[in-house]
Amino acid sequence: MKRATLVILIVLLVLVTAGATFAGTVHWMETQYEHAVPVLSKLQEVSDLIDRYYIGETDPEAMITAAADGAAAGLVEATGDRWSYYLSAEESAAYMEQLYNTYVGIGVTIREAEEGMEIVSVTAGGPAEEAGILPGDVCIAVEGRSTKELGMEATKELVRGEEGTTVQMTFLRDGEQLELTVERRSIVYDVATYTLLGENIGLIHISNFDEHCAEQTMACIQQAMEDGAQSLIFDLRFNGGGLKKEMVAILDHLLPEGEIFREVDYAGREDVLYSDAAHLDLPMVVLVNEDSYSAAEFFAACLQEYGAAKIVGMPTTGKGRYQYNLTLSDNSVLVISAGEYFTPSGQSLAETGVQPDEQVDLSDEAYYLLYYGTLAHEEDPQLQAAVDLLSEKVS
Repeated sequence: MKRATLVILIVLLVLVTAGATFAGTVHWMETQYEHAVPVLSKLQEVSDLIDRYYIGETDPEAMITAAADGAAAGLVEATGDRWSYYLSAEESAAYMEQLYNTYVGIGVTIREAEEGMEIVSVTAGGPAEEAGILPGDVCIAVEGRSTKELGMEATKELVRGEEGTTVQMTFLRDGEQLELTVERRSIVYDVATYTLLGENIGLIHISNFDEHCAEQTMACIQQAMEDGAQSLIFDLRFNGGGLKKEMVAILDHLLPEGEIFREVDYAGREDVLYSDAAHLDLPMVVLVNEDSYSAAEFFAACLQEYGAAKIVGMPTTGKGRYQYNLTLSDNSVLVISAGEYFTPSGQSLAETGVQPDEQVDLSDEAYYLLYYGTLAHEEDPQLQAAVDLLSEKVS
C-alpha cells in the first residue's frame, strides 16, 4: 500500500512539475491512459525492487523529490534543445548567484596548497582585506576544521554563509599561525578587468555578460582611455554569455546609430533594439574561441558587421536562441529556449557561430593555461595576433 501510494505521488508530482494542474493531471490520465500505464508500471517496478533488495533505509519524501527532478530534467532533455535545461531547487541557488555575479563570502580566491588553502587574491575593499588577509597566506582551518581534510569545495562552503555573520579562520604566514575573525558580506565578482598593454592598447577581459557587466566594462574603457589607450582588445574567450540588457548597453556605447539586436519570441513577436549616434571611435579587436557563445559571440558578430572591430581566435560555438528562466513553485528553475535572435544584418548565429577575421589556434597546453588564467601574455598567440593588428592601425 505504501509503495503504491508512493508511485502515485511520484506520477502526480512528475506531471505537476511538467506544468499540469491537478485537474489537468486527472484529465491526462483519463485521456492518455495508454501512456500513463507504462509510467506507473515502471515506477511501480522500480519501487518494488528497491523495497525488496535495497539493504538500507529509504526516505519516501526524498525519493519523490528526486523522481520529480529527474522527470522534469528528462522532459526538458527530450526536447532535443541543447540550450534548454532544468535545475533543481538546490542547483538553482548557485545559478542565481552566478546570474547576479554576487555571492556572500569574504572576498578571496583560493587554491590547494601543501598545508591547506593558499590565498591567491583578495578583493579590494572586501571583508578579507579589512581583516588583514594577504595573498600568499595559507588558510589551514575554518571554524576549527582542517582545510586540508575538508578539501577545496567544502572549505568554500564553510567560509560562505549568511550575510552579516562571522567566520573564524586560521592562517599560516611566514611560518607563524594567525587567527582571524572575518565578516561575511555580499561580494560582487570582477566581471570585467583591465590591463594596459605597452603604452596604448587597453586589454579588457569580460568573463560573462550577467549583472554588473556593463557598468564594470564601461569603467574599464574609461580607465583605459585615461591611461592613454588608443585601441582596445575585448577578450571574450570562455565567455558563456549572459543578459541581453548588459550586452546591448555596451554595444550602444561602442557603436554608431543603427540596429544592434533583433529577436523573435515563441509567439512570433519581434523586437528590435537600436544604438544611438554617440559611439567610441577607436580601433578594436575581439578575442573569441570555441567556448565563446550566446551574448559573447553576438557581441563579436555585431562589432564585426559594423566594421568596428576585427575578430581574432577560433570560430565560436553557434547559439541562436535565447532562454527564459522560469522559477517553479519549489524554487527549481526551468531554463527554456523561448525565442531566436539575429545580428544587424539579419543573420542567425545558430550552428555557424562567428568566423574570425584572423583564425589563430592554441596548443592544448596553451588552451588549458588560458582557461586557468595562467597563460602569460607573451605566450598567447591569439592575444599577440590582436596586438599586431592594432599596432599596424595605430602606427
